[in-house]
Amino acid sequence: MAAYLIGQIKVNDSERWGQYVEGVALSLKPFAASIVMRGEKHSMLAGENPKDRVVVVEFDTMETLESWFHSDVYQALIPLRDSAADVIITTYTA
Repeated sequence: MAAYLIGQIKVNDSERWGQYVEGVALSLKPFAASIVMRGEKHSMLAGENPKDRVVVVEFDTMETLESWFHSDVYQALIPLRDSAADVIITTYTA
């Protein structure tokens, strides 16, 4: 069953955020994950969401997603992520 990571993002430091995004792209390769989409908010049709960007990443399984998230490579990127943006990360199965 496919697993998806949804990141909702409010960038506070564009330069640091760019470094984080580059690091994440490299960290995903060993896990055969793919970025389904990255986007910036266009409009709100219902509800409220203070985040202005979103990313959707697809993994083959939830186990693979969790292995990536807990990997040493990704864990090392978390301080950079947290200094660059406010991020909500949620996982889903489909």
